[in-house]
Amino acid sequence: MDLSDKTVLVAGLGISGRSMMEVLRSRAARVIGVDEHKPEADLHSFDDIDWDSADIVMTSPVFNPRTPFILEAQRRGIPVYSEVELAWRLRVDSARTGRPAPWVGITGTNGKTSTTEMTSAMLCADGLVAPAVGNIGKAVSHAAVDPDNDALCVELSSFQLHFTDSLALDCAAITNIADDHLDWHGGIEAYAADKSKVFRNVRRALVFNADDRRVSALASAAHTAEGCRRIGFTLGVPQPGQIGVDDGWIVDRSGVAGGAFGDETRLAPVQEFPHLCEPDGTVYPHLLADAMTALALALGMGVDLDKALAALKAFAPGGHRIQTVATAATGDGGSIRFIDDSKATNAHAARASLSSFAPKSVVWIAGGLAKGSRFEQLVADQAHTIKAAVIIGKDQKPMLEAFAASAPGIPLTVIEPEPSDTVMARAVDAAGAYAGTGDVVLMAPACASMDQFVSYADRGTQFARESSRWVTQHGK
Repeated sequence: MDLSDKTVLVAGLGISGRSMMEVLRSRAARVIGVDEHKPEADLHSFDDIDWDSADIVMTSPVFNPRTPFILEAQRRGIPVYSEVELAWRLRVDSARTGRPAPWVGITGTNGKTSTTEMTSAMLCADGLVAPAVGNIGKAVSHAAVDPDNDALCVELSSFQLHFTDSLALDCAAITNIADDHLDWHGGIEAYAADKSKVFRNVRRALVFNADDRRVSALASAAHTAEGCRRIGFTLGVPQPGQIGVDDGWIVDRSGVAGGAFGDETRLAPVQEFPHLCEPDGTVYPHLLADAMTALALALGMGVDLDKALAALKAFAPGGHRIQTVATAATGDGGSIRFIDDSKATNAHAARASLSSFAPKSVVWIAGGLAKGSRFEQLVADQAHTIKAAVIIGKDQKPMLEAFAASAPGIPLTVIEPEPSDTVMARAVDAAGAYAGTGDVVLMAPACASMDQFVSYADRGTQFARESSRWVTQHGK
């Protein structure tokens, strides 16, 4: 991609926008940053753009496809690219191999981050410099022009993929597809179509959720390079071409682990992976699915099986993902655990989290920025798990309506939105009052955090702090 005579507009100077500015300064004739809120921007209004001089627009994920400046660029025939598209076009040769570092791309509604981190851990265990980048960690545009990288494990959002069209990944996965960000994309079909771009022209391994009808259809329809494997993952007993679970073991029948296609290759008992299970051995289904996805991707990249399994067993998930942050001893010798799953920002993720626990054992902290979602089905499906619920958020109506319609008998405490700086303390106090021996206080809110917190990480950090305080005050 020769930009030496091009004027490039960078729209939005968040993390990806700033990275693009830095990468482009030495490559483009002129780079113009546009941001209405950042003082360092060259322009502070999109109305000030000189469209006659613009050659390319690089857009931030914050801007949906119907944003006026994007429509104006497209009307004028000016290409609009994402940071991912820029990174792919500018990628450099690896210092070790003399070829561009291959990419492993992971997308989906939930599970992207854990899967990307696990994949990176397995590739690094095999001796590669293979960081987790993109929607996680280092910006992908910086990583793609770093010759020290041997491979990139790239978490890809649907927003990034919308303005990305040139990818030809070595390995790619879609973890699942559920309703999310539909207002940005304009509907579930458009959302799924953007996700499916990771499968185009995949070279070595296409990994898909065989338990997800929509993802399976996208995998079946994908046009891949000749010789590319299609590997389905399932929480059930695998069929030929799949990796799954049989009698407590992770089992491969795709051939990616070294056996013949269709033959059963037993890899390891699930219980040997501590981060996939509760202390009593109960498996977290969504984390098991993420692990099998990552394993298929790593093996698809040619990672040694023993090294991959060892790395996966040693893996520790990032914060705010079904993480026990405090434990209170009870008078009868039992305990109450406080579990942070603040990363569960939509109903699909919250359902996966709630389903990991025993009947009527969960005091659920739920609510926040609903993004137009409804929760009636989630509450109906998980009513058998929920002992009581504590509702946070500025707009509590969607969650309250869900309980009224689907589980009116479950006790609720509603946390007043103000004062905002004590929301989490009051929520933890209310949840602790419901909890008894063997229960968990689970923060998996099914909503975004920005109405009352800086981010999901801030929300999780506050929950961990207040949980520790509660344990100090109330633990036996």
